[in-house]
Amino acid sequence: MSVRPQLVPPEGEKKVLLHSCCAPCSGEVMEAMLASGLEYTIFFYNPNIHPLKEYEIRKQENIRFAEKFNIPFIDADYDKDNWFERIKGLENTPERGERCTVCFDMRFERTALYAHENGFKVFTSSLGISRWKDMNQINGAGTRAAQRYPDMQYWTHNWRKGGGSQRMIEISKREQFYQQEYCGCAYSLRDTNQWRIAQGKPVIKLGVKYYSADKE
Repeated sequence: MSVRPQLVPPEGEKKVLLHSCCAPCSGEVMEAMLASGLEYTIFFYNPNIHPLKEYEIRKQENIRFAEKFNIPFIDADYDKDNWFERIKGLENTPERGERCTVCFDMRFERTALYAHENGFKVFTSSLGISRWKDMNQINGAGTRAAQRYPDMQYWTHNWRKGGGSQRMIEISKREQFYQQEYCGCAYSLRDTNQWRIAQGKPVIKLGVKYYSADKE
């Protein structure tokens, strides 16, 4: 069984703002920071998630897990109209392409602003733990957002290493988290369903699949 390393944020800060995308990705990040005695707050800002039903399911799962550990949870705006406006013209770019970069930039800019206004000098995100994401793309967006403010840093810790990826799955199964089947945005849902149809598979059903407790 892997042992979590002792985490040391930039400049030895003990207070961290954690941008969370969903419960499965943030579960290991949350438990790892707790194990290292860090004080952190969850910032849930994900206007990319579509449709609203999917957004609410993911958010409520994250709130449920945060409440288990009495972790402060900031429920930010679901300003999807601004997200669609910012993505305009990139609707058909591939996953991990420019559309995703713009999406990460938008979410991290808001996270960095909240950190700046509320006394956090360090912020990070659970997005990087997913093997479906480009770590360099995420870290680049986080670093750009942090550079908007003096004394602000984005923590580029690799949450996948040291057994983090395996513990992420173990925690998801233990907590029976909702198991989303696409990244989150309308175009990810579109492309995933198109691939499924081409493979002769059924399209995604929202709100039915859970780790270790599938509901049909």
